[in-house]
Amino acid sequence: MSQLEHYPVLHREVLNFFKDIKKGYIVDATIGGGGHSFLILKKLPEVKIIGIDKDEYAIQTADQKLKQFKGRYNLIRSSFKNIDNILDQLGLQTVQGFLFDLGVSIFHLKTERGFSFQKDQPLDMRMDRSQSLTAYDVINKYSKNLLEKIIFEYGEEKFAKRIVKNIIEERKKNPIKTTKQLADIVYRSYPPPLRRGRIHPATKTFQAIRIEVNDELSEIKLGVSKGIERLEKGGIIQVISFHSLEDRIVKNIFREAKKLKKLEILTKKPITPGMEEIKENPPSRSAKLRVGKRV
Repeated sequence: MSQLEHYPVLHREVLNFFKDIKKGYIVDATIGGGGHSFLILKKLPEVKIIGIDKDEYAIQTADQKLKQFKGRYNLIRSSFKNIDNILDQLGLQTVQGFLFDLGVSIFHLKTERGFSFQKDQPLDMRMDRSQSLTAYDVINKYSKNLLEKIIFEYGEEKFAKRIVKNIIEERKKNPIKTTKQLADIVYRSYPPPLRRGRIHPATKTFQAIRIEVNDELSEIKLGVSKGIERLEKGGIIQVISFHSLEDRIVKNIFREAKKLKKLEILTKKPITPGMEEIKENPPSRSAKLRVGKRV
């Protein structure tokens, strides 16, 4: 397998859109393991990175990954919805670039937090371990109506009612504690002919619960909107999303900013990975990149 499998999603395209930033600051709003930032620091020797992540483990991992560039990056543990406060504290009115790589990363899937049903783990799904709400709480304590709404809207899951009915029945007997228990309930809720598709039946439900636990959609609205406001003229904002809900939010924010003459949209349609990248890194297949330039 190619060494590029370790590279972050759409890295060639991301670097290409940032190539004219000769110096200044790029905010990596979701630094994760530091993959994109590493390549940016390597390729753009005068640029500095402000790396944000609400996951403490991500900050530690990124620090290790980037240590050869010491002095050129600043890592901050926070949600990217606080971008304006973070820049204020650093004494920066505007920056030259923003990168948002949304959703859960391979990096998160490696931690024992129940983001994936591939292994049997406790139902957690918190990106920020200091918050109290977990996937266990959502599955075991939310009302029938609220669970249906979350799984139908955030997971775009057409069998939401059936899934929730089975969750409610199961949790009356015993609490649902692990990813395997939840995945099995969803699997049983699907009609038998649809259980063996390319995508596991539990995928959409897990996505929905993760979005709820981490309040992801409202954070995207706040973070991306604030990012556009804090871009200097000619600055570049790039957003990588992995499902239609995220992409729709980003598309609408960009359109609104264009209407207000704040943003030129550089991607008429979102950029998706080519066959080469999908072969190197199969999870990248659902990625969509939208790019804007501050006017």
